[in-house]
Amino acid sequence: MDDQIVREHAQSFCDALLAGDIDRAIGFLSQELHRNLGEVIALLPLPAKEVAIESIEAGGPGYNVVLQLVGETETVLIQTRWKDRDGTPTIVEASHLSKTATAVENVETGDEAEGTI
Repeated sequence: MDDQIVREHAQSFCDALLAGDIDRAIGFLSQELHRNLGEVIALLPLPAKEVAIESIEAGGPGYNVVLQLVGETETVLIQTRWKDRDGTPTIVEASHLSKTATAVENVETGDEAEGTI
């Protein structure tokens, strides 16, 4: 497992989230994370409007990959820990690094603009 292979798998994970293909995204998670799937999914702002890899760093027997996910109402940085599981880079940990609220546009109709309902 090297930087390039981890980057490719992390990008595929991002692509799955962006496409709304949660089943495919779940496939990148370890069996341990599958047991706490609700908690992991709760970390993610879904549906995701934008997803990017912020950084990849080797650390010990695995890699730390920081992902930026932009949803409808928030932008979050998630740190994922990837390790080799049966020859495949797999997410074994995920945690929030930060969360920022995103301004939601409020589009007024003509009636609301005039103060009538």
